[in-house]
Amino acid sequence: MSDSMKTQLVSSIHLQEVELQEKPADDKQDSNNSNNADKTFTVEDAVEKIGFGRFHILLFVIMGSSNIVEAMEIMLLAVVSPEIRCEWRLEDWQVALVSTMVFLGFMVCGVLGGYIADRYGRWKVVFGGFVWSAYFSLLTSFAPSYGWFIFLRAMVGCGVAGVSQGFVLKTEFIPAKHRATLLPLATIFWMLGSMLIIILGMLVVPTLGWRWMIRISVTPSIILIFLFKFIPESARYNVSAGKTEAAMKTLHWIAKMNRASLPPGRLVEPVTSERGSWRILLSPSFRRTSVLLWYSWFVASFIYYGSVLSSSELLEKNLLCVIDADKEHQVKHRHEDGLCYCIPFGYSDYQTLLISCLGEVALVPANIALLNVFGRKMTLTVLQLLAAFFFMILNICSTMFGFTVLLFLLRSLVSMNFNVVYIYTAEVYPTVARSLGMGFCTSFSRIGGMIAPFIAQVLMSQSVILALCPFAVACVLCALGNFLMPIETKGRALLQNS
Repeated sequence: MSDSMKTQLVSSIHLQEVELQEKPADDKQDSNNSNNADKTFTVEDAVEKIGFGRFHILLFVIMGSSNIVEAMEIMLLAVVSPEIRCEWRLEDWQVALVSTMVFLGFMVCGVLGGYIADRYGRWKVVFGGFVWSAYFSLLTSFAPSYGWFIFLRAMVGCGVAGVSQGFVLKTEFIPAKHRATLLPLATIFWMLGSMLIIILGMLVVPTLGWRWMIRISVTPSIILIFLFKFIPESARYNVSAGKTEAAMKTLHWIAKMNRASLPPGRLVEPVTSERGSWRILLSPSFRRTSVLLWYSWFVASFIYYGSVLSSSELLEKNLLCVIDADKEHQVKHRHEDGLCYCIPFGYSDYQTLLISCLGEVALVPANIALLNVFGRKMTLTVLQLLAAFFFMILNICSTMFGFTVLLFLLRSLVSMNFNVVYIYTAEVYPTVARSLGMGFCTSFSRIGGMIAPFIAQVLMSQSVILALCPFAVACVLCALGNFLMPIETKGRALLQNS
């Protein structure tokens, strides 16, 4: 064999070996591409894969700020009550009716807002709630009479019901392991809203009056209307409505912001036509949970607003059994048409309310620890039993400092309870009925809010101990109900379908 033939034979053998080595690699790459094309993932997979990042910080700040708006509109009632009582010479039941009308508007629009959010999207309902509540709150400052005032405040309550759906929108973007930490921190924004309205009352009411305080308080709502464009529609809602392309666009944007990647494959989830159906809430899977949860929401609102309005009433009318009460609270003015307490809040009263607001975040670390260690059900049970205890000892004679400490702790407990019941509700229902479930729950809670003023502001004038007992009894019964709930949501993925 010649040298040239040997060279050609060696080259041929070498070339064949190279082809044999490269061919499996090419086949492997083709196989990988084929496997990726066949792979699918859900929104839950995508949310967990993306993890926590810059998008969630933006979400936390903007959606958390919606709690500032809600808190300001609700706490405004405690600050304005002494002023409108004197301006229109109102009796106790008329002052209580103001709060009741706000919660009536919230109750009526709560279910409606939840249905619309499940059918047509969360974003539209929350944005509409911002605009609606800001508009009617501004109109409230021009109310010419008591009748107009309570009607316009009912309209504000209707708008706040839409704003409260922001909790669902926020929850659906947060990974499971971060929910027990991030969602309780939203209490900080509620506290800021409560403190802001009290500070406005302290600075504005004595000089410009309560009407200008309301006008200035609308400012956060207007700012949030413009900031809300940075929050996308829920990807979970989009896939349930068949808008897979819109959901993928949202998930890609979040992944880009968080410098993360989506799972390989295609986003695939079944389209659900039965969105926003009340039948899901009363199906065998959720019937017992729904009934117990409705009562839990009723009590959460009943004791929260009971504690807020009770503190305002005790301070305004000097019904406290304290050793060092201010002398100015001993003065009562009489009018020809009946008894009227025309004693506006003094600096010390605003100071006490501010300190009690701080109580809403003081125990947030303890709340996070309870949620992560004991879960949602047991945390609710413990918080409600403790709240019952503090409602009863609030009647014990003490100094003003002692009363402030008790009020501080009570506000901490009822605020934590409200926050946990929000978290549990957002986690326990499937995406197709999550907003409606939240809507029903918030509507039941407003029934508690409607009753609370008549206990805290009317019955309180007759007997402090009789006014505090219903709150304590409701807490004990609710603790038992929460202990019997069949579902624990700690660490569980959010359900897409029932």
